Amino acid sequence: MRKQIRYSGFVLASWLMASMAGGAVAGVAPEAKAVVGQGALAGVVNGAQIRLRWELVRNVFTPEAPGGGTHARLILTNLSSQPLPPKGWTLYFNVMDGVTTGPLEGNLLLEQVAGNLFRIRPAPGFAGVPAGQTLNIAYYHPDLVIKLAKAPIGPYLVYDAAPDVGQAIADYELLPVTRPEQLDKGSSGAKPVVTVQDTYRRNANADWMPAAALPPVFPTPQHLQTGGGRLRLAALPVIVAPAALKTEAAFARSLFPANLPAGGAGSPALRLSVGAVPGSTSPEAYTLTIKAGSGIDIVGNSAAGVAYGLQSLRDLLPLPGAASIDLPELTITDAPRFEYRGFQLDVGRNFHTKQTVFKLLDLMARYKLNKFHFHLTEDEGWRLEIAGLPELTSIGAVRGHSAKPDVRLQPAYGSGPDPADASGSGYYNRADYIEILRYAAARHIEVIPEIEMPGHARAAVKAMEARYHRLKAAGKPDADKYLLNDLADKSVYKSAQLYTDHVINPGLESSFTFIDHVLGQVADMHKEAGVPLHTIHVGGDELPGGAWEQSPASRAVMRKKKLETTAELWDYFYDRVDAILRKRGLYASGWEELAARGTKLDGVHKLIPNPHFTQRGFSAYVWNNTEGAEDFAYRLANAGYDIVLAPVTKMYMDMAYNANPDEPGVNWGDYVELDTVYDFIPLDYLKNANPPLVGKDRLTDYGKRRIRGLEATLFTETVRTPERIDYLVMPRLLAMAERSWAADPAWATETDAAKAATLHRTAWSGFVNTLSQRVLPRLDLEHTGVDYRIAPPGLMLDGGKVLVNHVLPGIAMRYTSDGSEPNTNSKPVSGPISDKGSIKVAAFDRNGRMGKVSRIDNP
Repeated sequence: MRKQIRYSGFVLASWLMASMAGGAVAGVAPEAKAVVGQGALAGVVNGAQIRLRWELVRNVFTPEAPGGGTHARLILTNLSSQPLPPKGWTLYFNVMDGVTTGPLEGNLLLEQVAGNLFRIRPAPGFAGVPAGQTLNIAYYHPDLVIKLAKAPIGPYLVYDAAPDVGQAIADYELLPVTRPEQLDKGSSGAKPVVTVQDTYRRNANADWMPAAALPPVFPTPQHLQTGGGRLRLAALPVIVAPAALKTEAAFARSLFPANLPAGGAGSPALRLSVGAVPGSTSPEAYTLTIKAGSGIDIVGNSAAGVAYGLQSLRDLLPLPGAASIDLPELTITDAPRFEYRGFQLDVGRNFHTKQTVFKLLDLMARYKLNKFHFHLTEDEGWRLEIAGLPELTSIGAVRGHSAKPDVRLQPAYGSGPDPADASGSGYYNRADYIEILRYAAARHIEVIPEIEMPGHARAAVKAMEARYHRLKAAGKPDADKYLLNDLADKSVYKSAQLYTDHVINPGLESSFTFIDHVLGQVADMHKEAGVPLHTIHVGGDELPGGAWEQSPASRAVMRKKKLETTAELWDYFYDRVDAILRKRGLYASGWEELAARGTKLDGVHKLIPNPHFTQRGFSAYVWNNTEGAEDFAYRLANAGYDIVLAPVTKMYMDMAYNANPDEPGVNWGDYVELDTVYDFIPLDYLKNANPPLVGKDRLTDYGKRRIRGLEATLFTETVRTPERIDYLVMPRLLAMAERSWAADPAWATETDAAKAATLHRTAWSGFVNTLSQRVLPRLDLEHTGVDYRIAPPGLMLDGGKVLVNHVLPGIAMRYTSDGSEPNTNSKPVSGPISDKGSIKVAAFDRNGRMGKVSRIDNP
């Protein structure tokens, strides 16, 4: 729960200005020679003539806010030959977790527009900003700003004389956060920054291992038995497969180098077939057999099993560039541990193209993941064309500045004023979505579309409200047919994303007309694609307290249905949604709140399994394993709900790797390193909790049968590019793939702590060496375009030398000692570095791409 502390703007800004280095004051200061630019309005400063910098001044702790807040400032420099006038303009920007609004020093006013969109505008008495001068704008964040993701983003300028014209301020930077007063965490309990020494100590938990000691297939297979011979392929194998496996046969051909000559009558065969896999009923089970005399056989319980056998064969092939193809004799019998091995992509907060989705589906297939949870709708964007409701995409899929209502959604997450911004605006038309469905199905990946409700629905709410106003103005009698909000609703609430107008109202019959139409259209697209649809994810998370309570429409339904509380109205809502799904032969999936009921125990809030839906076959995706709810997934499973484990502290790929301010990602749940994901024990994750958890429920034998599997989740508040997806997802997704496919490693079930630690070190060493020597180099050399995170090296001074290690043992590292940035021509790290000076070290992939640089002084 957020603790909002409001301060007097004058007192706050005066204190802040006095505390700034050099005694700077709010107002103007001399600056460099102005740059003359062409304004959108004649004779005024335009966005291109403004330089804007953001600075975290210091963190502050008070008795009223012991968790801390942050003093910050915007440094605005007028590079024009014209003054920024004393009135008639507004500076807009997004701030993810909000700021304290009100008067600011220097006669400025900071206001919330809606959600995370804020603005600063002149108040009476503001002096303006002369040409070439700088204005310091001091303000306050009510929570600690630990990550730069919480800084303002996407600033733009609007003049009153042209209220529909937003001018982006492109010259905007966040100043580094390195000073002690900026990094101070007080007694908040927030984690400190990670030093190069911290990284070295963490990396030291693994040892380098020779390639021969590593499992040859990833994820780790159930059973692998090696033989004594080898199969050498001097030409393409002859692929033998029935017509039903033509897709798998085509994939098999693509595994081998293009320059390998075509195989003839004497070439080994690669035989693909569907048949019984001994000892496994999983449809995804397979056997892979390689014999020197007879070639390669892959048998799957289904075509999916055959495809996974081919992925394992890919692992056994030498890395691209090898002089010959020499395969070991072996037999693998394999099947997944969990039937649900998922990845969720949010395209609502920031849109991502069809090509990016294809790339992710290829990555999922490579590592045997089979469920693509497609988060298609959000407060900030509706991303799927729905026949009959064009406003969902003409308004709900477009973000940008507008002075008029019912035109488009407001800017969010830095999308800025331009409605053509590729991250803020965009959607998949029917043909796009059908193509994605077929692309996924060819890779044996089930697409689970998510239509968020009743919260996180602002894009739909605003689009349908605009439709209502348009049709009502035209005199149409059914203007309110799909209206989602009660226009007389006086409920007071605020979501975690600061919205007060984003909830679908269950008191309106039109809400269910809308849901029925949308879910029906989604089902129709799957039918047209020829791809089965089993479930639709119907959201359910983060409904803010207070919603619906002052809605006349909701109160009328409560009276009619004899419902005493809005919690019962929630049950009524999902009863209706469940019926809409069931009539199409679908079951409901949703976030854990779908299966939860809030109550109190000894006056303390507590979540319990909602008894209303336990026999409905709902599938609950449990994200909340934070303080107080660590065991909630297990309690839901024990109560009879089917559960997908997606814990925020283990599986959320949008969480930053660590607490360093410039490390991308968010931190509201936790920090998630590669080993954080690897150390997750799905059916007993309380075992290695630190500190230990007491009085929490464990899984019963019945509950264990309700755990469907795992899901790695990527929400995209801070993710505007495909490169950022790669950075956050990889290589953490590999640890999730291992956990969801392979059985528990020995360390996870060992009860003796010392033995478990020894087993863990061996297993972890095997995992990271497999990544560094086989899995990631193959991605590099096959030129997949996956820009996975190359972590910074760990550094430690020892006896006048610099010790160097990396989370991926054996990865190439290079260094400089003169303070310059390393590159591919820099000295290789081959042991301790004895050079003196400012030592900078970076790791490199097989294509020469450089990771983050670590620095230490060796005097």
